Amino acid sequence: MPGPSTTDQPNAVRERKSLLLRIDPAVYDALARWAEDEVRSTTAQIELLLRRSLQAAGRLPANTGDMPRRGRPPRQRDDLAVDTFHQ
Repeated sequence: MPGPSTTDQPNAVRERKSLLLRIDPAVYDALARWAEDEVRSTTAQIELLLRRSLQAAGRLPANTGDMPRRGRPPRQRDDLAVDTFHQ
């Protein structure tokens, strides 16, 4: 019996799929520079472009999760505690 589909899971627990991509080195370099300009990883840039293409073609599934947030995760409330040493 096959396991649960990733499309049946809530966004927060979806597994990311791995993909081996063979690509022309010049195309990869252009993507990497573009990603760097937008402060993204090359992988995130490729996913963004694929999502945009799917959406433009009307083929992006309705149950597609959001793009993972870039950068550091937000601080937790307990991380914002007042420093009692300097009071």
